[in-house]
Order: sequence, then C-alpha cells, then structure tokens
Amino acid sequence: MIKARVKAQNPDAGAQSYDQVRKNFSWSEAEKAFTWHQTGKINIVHEAVDRWAALPDKRNQKALFFEKADRVNSFSYFELKEISCQWAALLAEHGLEPGDRLFIFLPPCPEIYFAILACSRLGVIFSPLYATLSYDDLEVRIRDAGPRAIITHPDLAERIPSEAGQIVEHLFFTDGPLPGLFPGEVLVPECLDQMPVEFEPRWLNGDAPLYLIYTSGSAGPPKGVIHAHRDMVGHRVTGRHVLGLKEQSILWTDGDPAWITGTVYSIFAPWLCGATSVVQGSPFMASTWYRTLERHQVTVWYTTPLTIQRLMEAGADLPYRYNLKDLRHIATVGRALSPEQFYWVKKHLKLSPHDTWWMSESGMICLANFPSMDIKPGSIGKPVPGIEAAILDEQGEPLPSLTIGELALKVPWPCMMTGIWQDEARYRDYFRVKGWFLTGDMAIKDEEGYYYHQGRMDELIKVGDQLLGPYEIERVLCQHPAVFEAAIISKSTQPDEQFLKAFVTVHKNFTPSNRLNQEIRAFVKGNLSPDLPLKEIEFMDELPKTGAGKLLRRVLRAKELGLPSGDPTQLGE
Repeated sequence: MIKARVKAQNPDAGAQSYDQVRKNFSWSEAEKAFTWHQTGKINIVHEAVDRWAALPDKRNQKALFFEKADRVNSFSYFELKEISCQWAALLAEHGLEPGDRLFIFLPPCPEIYFAILACSRLGVIFSPLYATLSYDDLEVRIRDAGPRAIITHPDLAERIPSEAGQIVEHLFFTDGPLPGLFPGEVLVPECLDQMPVEFEPRWLNGDAPLYLIYTSGSAGPPKGVIHAHRDMVGHRVTGRHVLGLKEQSILWTDGDPAWITGTVYSIFAPWLCGATSVVQGSPFMASTWYRTLERHQVTVWYTTPLTIQRLMEAGADLPYRYNLKDLRHIATVGRALSPEQFYWVKKHLKLSPHDTWWMSESGMICLANFPSMDIKPGSIGKPVPGIEAAILDEQGEPLPSLTIGELALKVPWPCMMTGIWQDEARYRDYFRVKGWFLTGDMAIKDEEGYYYHQGRMDELIKVGDQLLGPYEIERVLCQHPAVFEAAIISKSTQPDEQFLKAFVTVHKNFTPSNRLNQEIRAFVKGNLSPDLPLKEIEFMDELPKTGAGKLLRRVLRAKELGLPSGDPTQLGE
C-alpha cells in the first residue's frame, strides 16, 4: 500500500470541502439544476444543448471544437441545436421512433456528435461503435440489437455484413457516392438542407433508454449495456465535483465515443455543465496531444494511464516545448494510474493527475481523487457524493479496512444501467447481494477511506493464507529495473495446485534471457514473499490491452489455453 501523500493543489477548495459536499449532498437536490424539475419535461438534449441555445449570453459560446489532421471545426450551442434538429427531422422522416436502435459506425468526425444529439432528441437509442470493428464483430452486434438504421461512411460499407439488409431498414451515409450494396441507402448531405432547424425534443420518462454501449464480458459475448435519460443527473454532478467543470471550462476527454468515457465525458457531462468540449480525431502522437492542449487552451484534461505512458516514452523534454499555462486539472481513467506515472506527470506537467474509477455499467465516475483532496498515489480515491461503496466478502458481508474483497456500490444511483440488452439473467447477476451492485473488481480500502484497485475478482491469488491481487504482484515486478510492463495470471495443473505465470515486456536496453528470467523471479519473491508460486515468466513484445489501455489478463489466459479471445483493441473498458 502506498504511504506517500500529495497535498491538494486546488487553491479554490478547502481541505474539508469533500467531506462537506458529501455530508450535504442529496440526489433530489442535484435534480433541481434541471429545467424538468419544474416543467416535468425530460430529454437530455434539452438540458445539454437547447437550454443554453435559448440564452442570449450563451447561445454563441463554442460547445464543440473538433480537430482532425490540423483542421478545426467549431460549433456553438445554437449551431448544435439547429444541426441536431435537422438530423432528428431526417431520422423521423425515415420512420425512426422512440425505442428504435441506431448504430453509429463512423471514423472520427463531427457527424458522430450530431447523430448522438439527434437520436437523443428523438428518443432513438443510439449505439456508438468503433470504426475498427471487424465484419464478425459487427454481425454479432447487429444480430443482438436489431438496429433499424446505421449511420456510416462509404469507406466502411464493405465491413457491414450483407445480411444486415434483412434487419436494418436504412443505411445513412455521411458522404458519397452511395455504395449501392444495401436497400434503403440514404445520402445525408443531400437531404439535410431540406430539414427544418426546429424540432422539439420528444418528452420522455427519465427511465427511457438513451444509449446502448457494448463492452467486454469476462465470460461470454460482448454485452449491450443500456443507459437512460435520467443519467444526466450523475453526468452533471461528476462533471462539477470530479472534473471541476464550470461554464468557462474547456474539457478535452481523449476517448473514442464508442468507449463510454467518450460518450459521457466528451458529450453530455461538459454540455450539461455549459462548458466547451474538445475532440481530437487524429491518431495518437505525443506532439499532437501536447499541441491540442496548447491550441485549444484546454483547462481540464481527462485521459488514460496508457496515454500518460506513451507521453513518458516520447521523452521528458517534449512537454516543455508547449505552452500549457491554461491547464488546471488532469484526471485519468481506464486502469489504475501507477505512482511512477503520477510523479512523471506531476514533475513535467506541473499538475497532479487525479485517478478515477467507474465502469460501463455504472454510467458515471463513482470513485475519484477530487481536486480538493490530498492524493495517495496508486489510489483510485473515494466515492463521489451520492455514492456509497464497500468491500464485500464472498457472502456479501462488508470487510474491514486493509482487507481485499469485491468492490460494491449501494443501489440505486441515477446513472446505474437499466439493463443488459436481451439478457435479463446477466443483468440480475450484478445485484445478487440485496441492496448492492457487485462490480466484479477487487479492491482494498485503507483506514482513511481511500480505495485501491486490485484487478478483477476472478484473478484473486492465494499465497499461503493470504489473498493477493495481481496488481500488487505486477507492481513489484515493475520495480525490477529490466521490467517495463507486467501481467500476472494463475494457472493450475491439478485442481488443488495453483501457480503463477508472469508476462513481461522489458525496457529497450535489456534483452530477454534465461538469466534475466531467473533474476526477475528471485527479485519478486525476495520483495513480496518467498512462498509466491511464480513458476513461469514469458517475455512479450507487447501486452494485450483494450482500446482504453486496460490490461486484459483474460486474453493471456485464453492464450495459455489455446482459446480465442477476440480483438482486444475493440473493447472499450
């Protein structure tokens, strides 16, 4: 457990503000920030876009900067309202109604954001997909969700299964020429100018489905997690309290919309707070990332430890070439931020990165290091206001501090998923302990209420009478001077005989060898436990991760068993 402590850096927040906010917080009070609290008319687009577009002093504020290949498109709140109305009218003209599903299968472009707003305005359930999905991946999702329409680009048409025409009525293309492969092809640019710039939102129940996001399952096919319009309450609360968003803030969340972080914190959270969102559509390059922060005067940056690691690899001198004076707050998500990454950012970007934890099923940030809180590097922080967390044992009983167990959240909260598409049993399994949502993640809570992520529950490793999470062992592995990254899985030759295998990548100035293999094993046992059953180490060029940078130990397990694991880069979590 990390003992170091870094003082809170937010000069606008007192040391006790987290405790004060948490003590006085209630979801019912949070709802009063929305117009529907008085009108009873619920639609997330009205709260995120239309209300600002109606205010003379807000309508011309930039809501979105979209940059790709050095070209920047910007859109005010008023422009977003009119464009999304035209898109909604186009969808309605082709028969789409509340409850229908629409897939968004596009490379990075502004049309993704227009389509999401249009679907939300109309009550259509949108599902953003990675543009890199394969033919087979698309087929699985189309058969599962039965979308009535797909918005795509001609360059991606050949990856859409030919059988989709039996399920999908309309394929909307953002550019021409139409491929002529499917019935019901529509060229959007030809139709859009004819659509009205006013389209009143469909007024819905708060539980009305908003979007369907596909995420990896530890067992079974990808699951379609359903979220509702009521999520807006949690989006705004976490935008305010975790990311510190104000109406003058410029937020850059560098996640694809097909990953829930990109959907929630590039779109809904900043606009519900009346802030500006930046989207970078170009592939990662360290210089591009620094230039984006500088060019758009980003004040809040929500990124991943994987991105931080790539910036570290690009060199410590690079950030000093850019003017990052406007940057006030950095937060991370995707996997635990290591202390090494934390201190690198603190030293070279002059800000402490604030790690956060949440998952597709939770719909919003649930644990975080808040701007007003001291940080313990390696910790995912404390529960957000309105969230109660606990560490539970196998019987669902709370465990004492410094004891590893399953991270659970007290139900309900506004952003909690409303279902798993077409799989009620899978959904109910999350709630098998009455009153709790079981995350499937292992964690430890210290005496001060800070939580530490320890991997997934099916990755607990027993060493003597002690249960260890893989993250703790991997941290020790990474302290060896040769080891760059590490992943641990458990194996067994017999039901009662369990041992460990490590997969490691090494720094450039080291060469894998049998001698190094033995040195690393001896190092880990000497620094953790002589009883640690680490029997195998395999050197790899790269460890499997999701598109968000989360380590996929199950892919390594599948590799050991000779089983298929799918393409990890398409998995958002």
